[in-house]
Amino acid sequence: MSAQLKPGQGPLDYARRPWIIALFALVLLFLYAPIASLIVFSFNVDKSGVWHGFTFMNYVKAWNNEQIFYALSNSITIALISTVFSTILGGMTALTLWRFRFPFKTAYEGFVALPIVVPEICMGIALSMFFNYSGLMAAVRDWVWPFNLINIIFAHIAFSFPFVAVVVRSRLVGFNRQLEEASKDLGATEFQTFINVLIPFMMPALVAGGLLAFTLSLDDFVITLFSSGPGSVTFPVKIYGMVKRGVDMQINAASTVLILVTLSATLIAMKLQAPAKSGH
Repeated sequence: MSAQLKPGQGPLDYARRPWIIALFALVLLFLYAPIASLIVFSFNVDKSGVWHGFTFMNYVKAWNNEQIFYALSNSITIALISTVFSTILGGMTALTLWRFRFPFKTAYEGFVALPIVVPEICMGIALSMFFNYSGLMAAVRDWVWPFNLINIIFAHIAFSFPFVAVVVRSRLVGFNRQLEEASKDLGATEFQTFINVLIPFMMPALVAGGLLAFTLSLDDFVITLFSSGPGSVTFPVKIYGMVKRGVDMQINAASTVLILVTLSATLIAMKLQAPAKSGH
């Protein structure tokens, strides 16, 4: 039985009820209290879980830690390269699925979506077996930086580009085909129409999808762990190794920086993705 609104009462009035506010606060506390405590204790003087004073030295030590800096440079390099290729591949995939009809299109869509729904541990094991059996895992050990990261880059492209394809295709659903027809009526070629009409329309989704791919690559741990070899440690893998050796506030400081970078990229992606909902 649906609830009836009283005269002068709007749907938002239900959001002001105490039990809804309390439930919302508990959900926020459950989700963000661990992250908040990590950030707060990144400024703690002592390594223990008790607050002993405020300091920025943990960030200075993390910045001057060569191993952390090397791992962070690896992660950023992998994220940037994989983002470029994931954006291109995801955009082309979305355009193909949106525009063309071909045999087994439904099956193709299902295969494209597999990296999104398959558990990371399964995909990590599959990629590890592929790299080992193909000999690529052993081959890249002697390659110079950044070519020794190529296994991880391939793995990140494999699980990132479907996310870009989903974002771009949702944007293309609102495209008015009459714009293409008008462009061609004015004498533009197919390529000129693609560059001057379709690409600008896709651009917010391409940027949003690229930022999403960058965030996924920068944060990934499971697939990276299975795909990496000697000398190709990334930032999340390095942090995991440091945690196993004991508590160090450098970990909190480095993790806080990673959270801020990820949050910034996510907010930008959400802001750029918002126009896709307008249906223009």
